[in-house]
Amino acid sequence: MSPKTPDTRDSERKRTAAISPRPRYRFWRILIGSITGLLLLVLVGGGLAIWIKYQSAVKGLPTIEGLRDYSPPVMSRIYSNDDQVVAELASERRLFVPIAAIPQKVKDAFISTEDKNFYTHGGVDPMAIGRALVQDVFRVHGKRLVGASTITQQVARNMLLNNDRKLERKIKEAILAMRIEQSLTKDQILEIYLNEIYLGAGAYGVAAAAQIYFHKNLDQLTTAEAAYLGGLPKSPYNYDLFRKPEAAKQRRNFVLSRMAETGAITQEEKVQAQNEPISSKSISGRRGPLAGTEWYAEAVRRDLIDRYGLEKTMQGGLEVHTSLNLQDQALATKLMRQALMKYDRNHGWRGAVAHLGADAVADWAENLKKQKAPGGMLPNWRLAMVLNAKTGEVGWVSGGGRATHQATILSKSLSWSKRKPLKDGDIVMVEPQSEGNQVELCQIPLIEGALVSLDVRTGRVLAMFGGWSFAESQFNRATQAQRQPGSSFKPIVYLAAMEKGILPSQIFMDSPFSVGDWHPNNYEKNFWGPTALHNGLRYSRNLVTIRLAAQIGMDAVANLSIALGEVDSMPKVLPAVLGAVETTVLRHAGAYASIAAGGVVVHPTTVDYIQDRNGKVIWRSDGFAANNVNDPNHLPTLTDNRKRVVSEQSSYQIITMMEDVMRRGTGFSSSKGIDTPIAGKTGTSQNFNDAWFAGFSPDVVTIVWFGFDTPKTLGRGMAGGILAGPVWNAYMKDVLPTYPKRDFIRPSGIVMASYSTSKGMVTDAFKTDQKPGDSINLSPGAATGTLSAADTGAENVPDSEENMGAGYSGDYVNEGGAIKPKTTPSSGGGEDIGMGGLY
Repeated sequence: MSPKTPDTRDSERKRTAAISPRPRYRFWRILIGSITGLLLLVLVGGGLAIWIKYQSAVKGLPTIEGLRDYSPPVMSRIYSNDDQVVAELASERRLFVPIAAIPQKVKDAFISTEDKNFYTHGGVDPMAIGRALVQDVFRVHGKRLVGASTITQQVARNMLLNNDRKLERKIKEAILAMRIEQSLTKDQILEIYLNEIYLGAGAYGVAAAAQIYFHKNLDQLTTAEAAYLGGLPKSPYNYDLFRKPEAAKQRRNFVLSRMAETGAITQEEKVQAQNEPISSKSISGRRGPLAGTEWYAEAVRRDLIDRYGLEKTMQGGLEVHTSLNLQDQALATKLMRQALMKYDRNHGWRGAVAHLGADAVADWAENLKKQKAPGGMLPNWRLAMVLNAKTGEVGWVSGGGRATHQATILSKSLSWSKRKPLKDGDIVMVEPQSEGNQVELCQIPLIEGALVSLDVRTGRVLAMFGGWSFAESQFNRATQAQRQPGSSFKPIVYLAAMEKGILPSQIFMDSPFSVGDWHPNNYEKNFWGPTALHNGLRYSRNLVTIRLAAQIGMDAVANLSIALGEVDSMPKVLPAVLGAVETTVLRHAGAYASIAAGGVVVHPTTVDYIQDRNGKVIWRSDGFAANNVNDPNHLPTLTDNRKRVVSEQSSYQIITMMEDVMRRGTGFSSSKGIDTPIAGKTGTSQNFNDAWFAGFSPDVVTIVWFGFDTPKTLGRGMAGGILAGPVWNAYMKDVLPTYPKRDFIRPSGIVMASYSTSKGMVTDAFKTDQKPGDSINLSPGAATGTLSAADTGAENVPDSEENMGAGYSGDYVNEGGAIKPKTTPSSGGGEDIGMGGLY
């Protein structure tokens, strides 16, 4: 081997140095390699962890199929006959509004504040996330973290996820948001958001919030009001319009600034809107019915639940259009409450609500705040403390206890309370008077009452009063209470007789009558002998009615009562014809409407038609069918589909007789001041437990009832004409002028004739084959007054069916086998023309 030259050795050293670097270079290379490997490992591991986390998040992720056919729970609404909202039925107070119907300024208010890049991002906004991270890093300690959720992410969270703050939920939210963006249009996403978001005070969605906070529809909102709604998603409670008006104003102005920044409004519009006063109206958080309409609305709600079930009623977005007349309803409520208070006042002061003692007077306002108002206290009453019983000074608080008031009890109220004198520290209910610093002492009546008023031709219920206070008791005395109608039932008996061909002029005996232990009597405890049917009804003669029923048979009476809807079933015993059956005020009104309508069955209805959430009519009252509605060549007509149960002629005969009841009979006092043709009948049940007045014009039927929930006497003389008649008169006197003045329509096949009776001349309606003086064959007992138990079909009348007049001790004497009156009967129908018979 030849020796290496210097050049060769130098080349070898360089090559060796390149292959085997010096130790310090080897260290750095190893370090860099290790770091690189570690980073690769971290990246791979992190990516694997993220992949695993992603797979975990995706697993079981909710689908978005339901959002394509978005149909949220929407409250149903009940409307009066002039389309005012009466009540809202909801588990969540939400009104669905299509995106096309939402004003642009409302959309802009939410987009500018919540997600200004809504129309450009794909569900997640990286810029917003970055901005939120920077702000959160440098945020002041204690300040809330800045969020970065887009509107789409909020939809994903609200509709498909929950509100926990875990990372996994945020990942799911972002994934779902991007999927939603791929499946729905931006407008569809915004529509869901604006209808779903919770905005405080029980409002879900912008439409419900607009009504709650501003009592407006969306298209009526100002820019400032729209901006206020747009600021609520951050914190509805902290920006509550009523509780925190200053914070609400600041938040509204912030939203207006954002709207100006995004170009949604001009600077001039921003300044103008910021200068608009923030509304100080109380929040309309009421879901329940308007004051005074509670009974009506509850009757409708029950009907809807029976028809559609609870879920669809409360969440189906039904638009329920009723026949409720708000003016008639307010009148009925006022008159009935006045009558209940009047009766209650006449029966004495029952004492204070509570007694705290004289020591409580020193700090009376604080002590009074702790007292709970009774459920039946009216809105215009106040719970007060007696501060000085001698002078009648009382005090009460208002405004949540922030304001105090003092006044003096009226002298007439102090006199009223002497039965149980007031003491210092008593808790009482008072009504502030409009004039002077005085109050009237009040108490919640124990007596109850009901009123139903409906349209004669259609049965549409115009007004319904179901009791003193809906807050105190939801039991509806108009629709649920089964009560005895007394003599207001008699027109049904007479109608059945007209259908049998008996004449209004037919003579029946008004004389003593007994079946076993049952001894019925007339109200006046006297007897008139031979009496025309017309006068038997006009003066409400019990014994004439009993003999009439015995003549035609109880089957005829019971069948007609059931057909008219008065009862579902009826005992076939004679006491029933004096009203010893059970019915409701609403059913009684339907039966009377059927008579007034000419013998067709009139079913009382509270609802005219129902629309679904899309406006489609899904139910309509089917009493009448409309024809030629879409035919431009013919006028629309109506077909009456209702069942006829008696002839028009028989109905008109009863109407004519009942008109005379109002002109000269037991209903005379209830007709005063009314110049429209009216027909009616008083009614009082056994022992004065129920007081009724039932009557109608050619257009309106109204039934009034008074009694105690647990039946007991209203007091001697507290009959239908005394208690119910004045309310009926006042109500009809106010309502009837809103209708054209017209007579009852006389059908063909009827002739009018006047004839003489023992009570003077009367005029009746006769069928064409009848005339006064004619008579159909009666049983001997009906003519002579000697009916037996066998004649009546009521041999075994139970004692519980005894009616007024039990224990007759006659005003008649038996002379040679003939029954004759001891004295000449009164021509006035008893001791008072308004008190003839059991009524």
